[in-house]
Amino acid sequence: MTGPAEHEVLRLQLVEERDVFVARQRGREVAAAVGLENQDQVRVATAVSELGRELVLRGRRTEIVLSLAGGIVPALLVTARWAGELPGLELTEGVRSAGRLADRCEVTQSAGGGTAVLGKRLPAGTDPGRPGVIEGLRERFRGTTTSSALEELRVQNQELLSTLEVLQARQEALEEANAELEETNRGVLALHAELSGELDETNRGVVALYAELDEKSDQLREASESKTRFWANVSHELRTPINSVVGLAKLLLDPRSEPLTGEQRTQVEMIRDSGAVLLALVNELLDVAKAESGRMEPQWAPVDVGGQLQHLRATLLPLTPPGVALEVAVPERTPPVSTDPGMLTAIVRNLATNALKFTTSGEVRITAAFDPGAGLLRVAVSDTGIGIPADQLGRVFEEFHQVPGPLQVGAAGTGLGLPLARRLAEILGGSLALSSEVGVGTTATLQLPVSGPATAVARLGRVLVVDDDPAFRALVRRALHGVAERVDEAGDGATTVRLLHAEPPDLLVLDLHIPPPDGRAVLAGMRADPVLAALPVVVVTSADLDPAWTAEMAASAVVLSKANLTAAVLLTAAADAARLVGGTDG
Repeated sequence: MTGPAEHEVLRLQLVEERDVFVARQRGREVAAAVGLENQDQVRVATAVSELGRELVLRGRRTEIVLSLAGGIVPALLVTARWAGELPGLELTEGVRSAGRLADRCEVTQSAGGGTAVLGKRLPAGTDPGRPGVIEGLRERFRGTTTSSALEELRVQNQELLSTLEVLQARQEALEEANAELEETNRGVLALHAELSGELDETNRGVVALYAELDEKSDQLREASESKTRFWANVSHELRTPINSVVGLAKLLLDPRSEPLTGEQRTQVEMIRDSGAVLLALVNELLDVAKAESGRMEPQWAPVDVGGQLQHLRATLLPLTPPGVALEVAVPERTPPVSTDPGMLTAIVRNLATNALKFTTSGEVRITAAFDPGAGLLRVAVSDTGIGIPADQLGRVFEEFHQVPGPLQVGAAGTGLGLPLARRLAEILGGSLALSSEVGVGTTATLQLPVSGPATAVARLGRVLVVDDDPAFRALVRRALHGVAERVDEAGDGATTVRLLHAEPPDLLVLDLHIPPPDGRAVLAGMRADPVLAALPVVVVTSADLDPAWTAEMAASAVVLSKANLTAAVLLTAAADAARLVGGTDG
C-alpha cells in the first residue's frame, strides 16, 4: 500500500557548516509559511539544524528536501539523503534530539546510502493538495537569499528570550498555584482531623452491619436451597405414583379391557382427569425448581414462530371454553428466530392457558410481531376475560399467589404458571410484562431477542476498536468474543490512522472523542481515501449528536449510543454497516 502523496517545496544541499545555518533558517521559514505556531517553528528549525550538523561533521554531502504530505494527517516532512553508510548515526545526540523535537523520526541505511525523515503534523484543516498551495510556497522561496550570521543570531536570541519569558510566566503561575495548594492542604488537614473520629465510628457500625447482612444472606441462601431441594424431591416422588394412577385409569378405559358399567366408567374418567391435572401441577413444580436452581439451559435453534404458535393453538383447542374463540395472528414471511423452542412454547402455553381459564366469552388472541430496529420478537397473548385488579397486578408473578375471584374457585392451579413463564423469558434473554383492566381483559407481552446468543451470529474477521477508555474497549472485546477472529485496539487518532494504513480491518468500531485527530477527522479521511472508503464503520459515542451531522453520517456509518450498547446491538450494527458501504439492502 502506498503512503500519502508528498509535494516538494524546497531542496537544499549540505556541504559545509554554513549550509546547516541556511537549512535551519529555511526550515523555520517553511514552517511559518504552512501555519505552524512559533514554538513548532523553532522545533522544526532546531531539528533540521541538529540533523544537518551530525551529517556535515561526518563529511557527507547531503541533500535536504522540505515537502508537504497529504492524507488523513497532513505533515511537514524534512528528508535528508546521503551516499555511503554511517554506522550508529541514529544513536548520536543530534539525531536523538531531532527525534524528540519532531513527531516522526526515521533513519534507514544500506551500503549504498541512507535516508533520514523528520515529520511534524500540520494544523487541522490544512490541505496540501489544494490547487495553488504548493505552487505558492515554491514561488515564495524561489530565489530568496539567506540573512547574515548576525541576523540569524539575533533571531535565535529572540527565540531564546521568548522561551525564557514563557518559562518565567509558568514558574510564577506554578508558585502561585503552590501557595493556593498549601492553603488548601491546611484546610483539608483540619477537615480530615474533624471527620476522622466520625468516620471511625461510622466504620464500626458498617462492619457490624455487614456481619449481620452476611449472616442473613447465608440464612436466605440456605432457605432458598432447601426450598428448591424440597420442590424437586417432592415433585419427583409424586410424579411416579401419579403416572401410575393415570396409566391404570387409561388402561381400565381402554376398549380392549373388561367392560365397565356406566357408573364405573364415569368414576374412572374422573380418576384419569384428576390424575392428569395433578400430574400437570407436579410437572410445573418441577420446572420451577429446575429454573431456580439454574439447571435449565436453553437449546438454541432456528424457530418458525408462526408454525410453533399454530401447533400450540391446535393442542389448546380442546381446553377452549364454549363461546370463546382462540386465534393466532402471525405476519406472513416471518424470518426464523434463534431461541429455545421448548421454552418458547412453555411460556406461551402458560399465558394462553391462564387466559382461557379466566375468559368466559369473547376471544383469546395470540399475536407475534418483529421489531427489526430493536432486534426483538414480541408475542402478545390478549383476552377479553375478567381482568386483574390494579392492586393485584404487581403480585401475579409471586410464586403460589392467585388472584381471588369467583372464577378462581373452580380453577385448578398452583400459582406458579406466571412466575415460571417470566423466569423462562429471562433465561432466554427477554422479558415478560402484564397489563390489565377489570371487566375488559388482560394482555401479556413477551419480548425476546431475535438473534439469540452472540455465537449464533455469522463470524467477523479482524475488528479495530478505537476508544480512549480502556474499560470500554474491554467491553467491546468481550462482546465480540467468539464472533471476531481478531480484535485490535487503539486509544488515539494517530495510532488509528497508522493501523488503518498498515492493515485495513474488516470492521472499525470508532469513538468520536479521542486524542487528535478525533473520530470525525479519522472518518472523513477514510471516506476520502480510495483504499479505506468501503470499510464498514460503527460509531459509538456518549455525546448528544447534532441531528444534521448524524443525518449526513448515516450515508457512511452506523451510529450507536454507548448507553444502549449490548453484544446483540453491536453485532446487528456491524451487519448494517457492512450492507451500508456495500450498497446492498441486506
